[in-house]
Amino acid sequence: MSSNSFRVEHRYLELPDSFYTRVQPTPLKDAKMACFNHKLAQEMGFHVTNEADWAKIGGGAELLEGMDPVAMKYTGHQFGTYNPELGDGRGLLLWETVGPDNRRWDWHLKGAGTTPYSRFGDGRAVLRSTIREYLCSEAMHGLGIPTTRALFMVSARDPIRRESIETAAALMRVAQSHIRFGHFEFAAHHEGPDAIKTLLEHVISLHFPHLIQLPDEERHARWFEEVVERTARLIADWQAVGFCHGVMNSDNMSIIGDTFDYGPFAFLDDFDAGYISNHTDQGGRYAYNRQPQVGFANCQYLANALLPVMDEDTIRKGLQRYEAAYNGRFLQNMRDKLGLAQEDEGDLSLVMDTFSMLNEHHADYTTFFRALSNLYDHGHAPLRDLFVDRQVADEWLAHYAERLEKETRARDEREYEMRRVNPKYILRNYLAQKVILEAQNGDFEPMKELLKVLERPFDEQPGYEKYAALPPDWGKHMNISCSS
Repeated sequence: MSSNSFRVEHRYLELPDSFYTRVQPTPLKDAKMACFNHKLAQEMGFHVTNEADWAKIGGGAELLEGMDPVAMKYTGHQFGTYNPELGDGRGLLLWETVGPDNRRWDWHLKGAGTTPYSRFGDGRAVLRSTIREYLCSEAMHGLGIPTTRALFMVSARDPIRRESIETAAALMRVAQSHIRFGHFEFAAHHEGPDAIKTLLEHVISLHFPHLIQLPDEERHARWFEEVVERTARLIADWQAVGFCHGVMNSDNMSIIGDTFDYGPFAFLDDFDAGYISNHTDQGGRYAYNRQPQVGFANCQYLANALLPVMDEDTIRKGLQRYEAAYNGRFLQNMRDKLGLAQEDEGDLSLVMDTFSMLNEHHADYTTFFRALSNLYDHGHAPLRDLFVDRQVADEWLAHYAERLEKETRARDEREYEMRRVNPKYILRNYLAQKVILEAQNGDFEPMKELLKVLERPFDEQPGYEKYAALPPDWGKHMNISCSS
């Protein structure tokens, strides 16, 4: 590490010691650097000249001065059922750094070995899931959606047993905070009101500093309202890009509104409102069209955890912010995707008709909106060709053209703005699978090329059009499980 311009802290250790256990990483064998995010490192305030120097840190064999690894303790609702046994079962919070722009970064090594919260797990992460999380967190950042980030990942020779024997890997995940709704559930169910208040003030002081000067009751009320609204807006952003999280347990909900814990995620290909990205989710609890309601349910779990320290009416009013925040953000997102700058009372109906059409005819979600963003230059054919029955597309386009008559912007200006919100490139599961197969053979260059494309999902990027292609039949609706 050179040219450092950050300072080291470990504010999480200010919490009561019941919120963590100190654990040393269990070293991987001969860990090798697989991918390093240099742009992110610069944002965080440091420059790396030799990636290999970081392999031992990623492999758990070495710590930098000031790193004090802890496994965080939390609980949460998993598929609707409370589980008191949760915590960092394979990840360790190493330290926190504050960069030159005063942004705080938690460094969390995922795949660092067993902890007291591993239950029956081995504390390891495998190559395929580590690559998927690295790719998706960076893809979401490129789309402008709040998310954890990937600083670097290593691979190692250690054999890991899942459904089959797989290769070990570890990810250095960074975020402004790793505190989840489940931390508050742990405090409420097991530690008591004092612990809830301590956690609450910790989160406000580090991540909601604009609220610090308010009187206690108002500060807590405003904080909860903001958490609810951030969660609602985040999920509205997911819906707009067709992102399916797959495991929206309350222990996977970030208290600051980041997309958190990438497991069996997917971006929609052929549109299916009820798409289930996690084949472990037999009942479809976390299907695409249920994500908004699940987000609210998780806010309710958080609300229940806050009841010992906050007034019930205040909490109820805070929860009421969810629907308005979600509906407002979702409708604005869809107006932007459709190129509608003027508000019209019929817009929500147009949006829902569009979703119904896409769902009924299984048109590719991302390609549809990108084609819509290029009607002026490319004509109707790219959009019409997404439908077996071209007449369906023609009727919708005629209705859309009528709505555009109420707009005042020039066509080229409107479509330019549409291309800034309708990505050409998304992380389709088949693309991730292809780079995983190459990486398992020791070649990480395809992964690095895909990452470069995903950095600029809204740009045309001539020469990389293959990454925008519709998925082959084998790549549609791939089964992804929670095993990692």
